[in-house]
Amino acid sequence: MLSHKMDDSTELADITGMADLTDMADLTELSDITKMSDTAAITDTARPRFVVYSREQFKSYVKTPKGFILASETLLSLIILICYAASLYGGYSAVAICEMIFSMIFFGIFMMELDKQILVVNWLWTDLFRAGIGALLYIITSLICVIGGAGDGARIAGGVFGLIAGLLFAYDTYTIYMQIKSSRQHNPAPTHDSV
Repeated sequence: MLSHKMDDSTELADITGMADLTDMADLTELSDITKMSDTAAITDTARPRFVVYSREQFKSYVKTPKGFILASETLLSLIILICYAASLYGGYSAVAICEMIFSMIFFGIFMMELDKQILVVNWLWTDLFRAGIGALLYIITSLICVIGGAGDGARIAGGVFGLIAGLLFAYDTYTIYMQIKSSRQHNPAPTHDSV
């Protein structure tokens, strides 16, 4: 019985020793992988599919016309959200929250150029609907807040900023529409004779 227990303990020691060796092999493989990734990052020959974007890339996209519009929409939506949150009746903040989130999502998609990688969605038309609906909702809710906000300065301020945001969203809708129109003129529709 005692010899049986010793055999079990030596087997256990052998197994743990093997586990230590496999852990050491995993660590060496991991260090080799990190060395390769460091080398690839230095030489920039192998670029991963999803790249971490830096501040310079963020700043350069904000300087583009579309990036500036999307950043302005996000900032105005945040200001409107703060105004509606400070008002006595904060029921109109849902529009500001939704439009701010959608503007941030589209900013990220266009900044990382995912619209060129994910071809399942027609990003121009989706952005057109987002901007058009945002313009319509902001103009309607802002007019309601400005007209009915007597005695509530924060609600009136949110309504005024909402009107400005509605005009910005309308301008964004117009620029997207012109972009769609110009892309349709350059790409004629294919015709099939075998129909």
